[in-house]
Amino acid sequence: MDRYSFLNAAHTAFFADLYDQYLESPDSVEPSWRAFFQGFDFANEYNDGPVEQLSQAYTSSKSVSGDSSAQLGQIQKEFAVLRLIDAYRTYGHLLTKTNPLRDRNVEHPDLSLEKFGLSQADLNVNFEAAKTIQLPTTTLGQIIAQLEKIYCTTLGIEYKYITNESTVQWIQDHYEATEAKFDNEEKKEILHKLIEAVSFENFLNTKYVGQKRFSLEGLEAAIPAMDFLMDAAAEKGVEEIVVGMAHRGRLNVLANVFKKPAQDIFAEFDGKDYDAVEGFDGDVKYHLGLTSTRKTRSGKNIHVNLTPNPSHLETVGAVIEGIARAKQDTVFVDQPAKVLPIALHGDAAISGQGIVYEIVQMAKLRGYNTQGTIHVVLNNQVGFTTNYTDGRSSTYSTDIAKVTQSPVLHVNADDTEAAVRAFLFALDYRMHFGTDVFIDLVGYRKYGHNEGDEPKFTQPILYKLISKHPNSRNIYNARLLEDKIVDDAFVKSLEQQYKDVLEQELSTSREGEFAKVRTFMEENWEGFHIADRDKMVADYDTKISKEELTSIAEVITELPGDKKFINKVKKLIGDRKTMFFEKDALDWAMGELLAYGSLLTEGYDVRMSGQDVERGTFSHRHAVVKTEDTEEPIILLNQLKEQKGKLRIFNSLLAEYAVLGFEYGYALTNPNTLTIWEAQFGDFSNGAQIMMDQYISAAEDKWSNQNGIVMLLPHGYENQGAEHSSARLERYLQLCAESNMFVTNITTPANFFHLMRRQMITDFRKPLINMSPKSLLRHPAAVSSISEFTDGKFQYVIDDANVNAADVKSVVLCSGKFYYDLVAKREELGRKDIAFVRIEQLFPLPIEQIAEVFAKYTNADDYVWAQEEPKNMGAYSHMLMNFDLKPLRYAGNQAFSAPASGSSVRSKKRYAEAIAKVFDKNL
Repeated sequence: MDRYSFLNAAHTAFFADLYDQYLESPDSVEPSWRAFFQGFDFANEYNDGPVEQLSQAYTSSKSVSGDSSAQLGQIQKEFAVLRLIDAYRTYGHLLTKTNPLRDRNVEHPDLSLEKFGLSQADLNVNFEAAKTIQLPTTTLGQIIAQLEKIYCTTLGIEYKYITNESTVQWIQDHYEATEAKFDNEEKKEILHKLIEAVSFENFLNTKYVGQKRFSLEGLEAAIPAMDFLMDAAAEKGVEEIVVGMAHRGRLNVLANVFKKPAQDIFAEFDGKDYDAVEGFDGDVKYHLGLTSTRKTRSGKNIHVNLTPNPSHLETVGAVIEGIARAKQDTVFVDQPAKVLPIALHGDAAISGQGIVYEIVQMAKLRGYNTQGTIHVVLNNQVGFTTNYTDGRSSTYSTDIAKVTQSPVLHVNADDTEAAVRAFLFALDYRMHFGTDVFIDLVGYRKYGHNEGDEPKFTQPILYKLISKHPNSRNIYNARLLEDKIVDDAFVKSLEQQYKDVLEQELSTSREGEFAKVRTFMEENWEGFHIADRDKMVADYDTKISKEELTSIAEVITELPGDKKFINKVKKLIGDRKTMFFEKDALDWAMGELLAYGSLLTEGYDVRMSGQDVERGTFSHRHAVVKTEDTEEPIILLNQLKEQKGKLRIFNSLLAEYAVLGFEYGYALTNPNTLTIWEAQFGDFSNGAQIMMDQYISAAEDKWSNQNGIVMLLPHGYENQGAEHSSARLERYLQLCAESNMFVTNITTPANFFHLMRRQMITDFRKPLINMSPKSLLRHPAAVSSISEFTDGKFQYVIDDANVNAADVKSVVLCSGKFYYDLVAKREELGRKDIAFVRIEQLFPLPIEQIAEVFAKYTNADDYVWAQEEPKNMGAYSHMLMNFDLKPLRYAGNQAFSAPASGSSVRSKKRYAEAIAKVFDKNL
């Protein structure tokens, strides 16, 4: 029997499918075929003439007939063509003409016929392999021409690193289909948007010579591409688009995509003051955001949001993901894909900023997934003044896409139709797969980093090319004129109409005295008001009834009886039941969970994320418990009897920067969700400091954005070294001003309960930075009675209830865990002349409440600020600047460069010295 007889019955198209299957998974192919393909690949790899060598190997076998030998040769040719096709799919992007100014600096692959065992003589031979690129059986010459057209023109695609076979097949089927054709009306609309994009920049350049605007010139194709994408998104059912972008082109996008009135932009250029209330300082014009409703050409409405952002440009990528997820969790629960995040990056930033990696790595995680983001790189080939050759090691700025196996489209910004096609393909991909997709729009920057910069200092050759290069509007206009789709009169009419609109907007703008403030996502914040200091230190009714508290406690202290849990979990839950129903002494975890439970029963949602938050870094929370045999997650707080809200709690990836940015965006969107980020250790917040500096502490002042984000930062000196002692309290206090946020250091479970509730029941939102405990989580004295939850309120200051005021000579102000160590020392010394007053809220500092406490101690002559942190850290400098009721004696350690010693012996010695100074003013 002919051992190659299977060749005789097979159709060549079948070979193509089978070979693709073999390449994907060799073991899935029938053994005789697998052996055949292995021989074929071996011959191609190790022989100069793969087809001839392999044919010779087979024909030398006595069992192969002459007919089989001829057929084998044809099959080998078919496979050679298939390999050529696959090479174009894999490497074609390296041969594209996607740089409008010069050849791209990439290594060109060898796609010569000879490399694949083909020759010039084969160009006129018909191959059935053509069917794999959606052609009928045709010649090799026509196959190559089609491959060049698909993969090697002004639009290229990277996708062959994707391991999912069905995804690869979908991309090939859609990308290799007949090229998307635009009808004449669509081409006119593309030209119309290009004219707007170019005219807007020219108008600003004329009216505001030399002013910074971070022009889009060189990348104007982004305007029609974004315009078409948004219209197409509405047709596909998208109802909300959330955009984050850098400076470059922002004003153009605001005016021509988001339809921000040009008069508002002109007022900002004229430097007018804002018409907003006192306390709002505003920001530079190219940082501002906008929320609007856009009507598509087909008459549909789509809600669009351009998020405000600071000069740390890539931070906004994390924020828009949080915004999108918040909308998906609350408004579009059943159809989350109706919310579309779009991130516009600079080429230097996307490849250089570490937060981008964090955001990309979050994309498929259950706590952060947003059903796919369209990432657009506005690639101007320069980062400030740095050439891309000094700005990255990767081939492309978009190589970060490979982390999540996201396809990348590379497109020449001079070919506007190709750009529009790329954006529409990206939309189709995102809507189909619900995962990220990247677009590398390659253009240039007409001016320097800003319009006052001289780019020839650093790129003289590049800018000689740019000075002679026509803009994309002129290129496309010439193309439509040549095709007789438009004439000169039509083009001039569009230009004049738009210029007239801008002139009218400028005239209207200069009639007004102020620049208008448009609050981002204002509709989400109806009923909420910017709060001043008085509201931030007022008393609020945060108590709940004992019946409500008991109902919550009953649920969170009872595990499902039909599920198996490890003994430690059963004991933990049992201990909580005992502390509530028998001992009336609730620990920190119980107080925290009761706070969340009370909010859930009142209709608020709670969202928490961070490293290990489900269990808690210090194994205290256990908001999620796992069954022993299946690791099924059980969230008791989502099983409350009167539950109206939902707890969403997620362990995060090992990152802080992007995660805090995400949670900030989530809180920005949903003021009725208690949104919490917990650092694994307080000092880990250092990794997210930019979010603190640029958003959390300043967004209300810059953009009039309220935000109720809560940051829980474990803090306390337990001899754990420099890195796990201090949450850098001093840094947050230094950022405090103008009633911008709360900073607290709480000492009791009940006060934490009331603090969390206060965060939600007010008609305003402020960020809350809390120095959360470590050792106090299990400290026998850090407990609260049930009555403190049901009859209490948030205590800004906690007076000393264990002294006789008349006996007190020294009044010591302190905060946090240090209080308990001071009390223990007082008991050891038997002192009755010293009172410890806890400042639970450090900002805004509750001066009035402190004054009331001081009034009790009529015989005191020594007023002390005591802290466990070094003198140059902690709250001491804050007290010096903000407290003037009495001169304060400092009791604590001297200044140090590191927060704590690495030696436990030395650490304990310093701690004891700090405590000793509290009791002896002469030390």
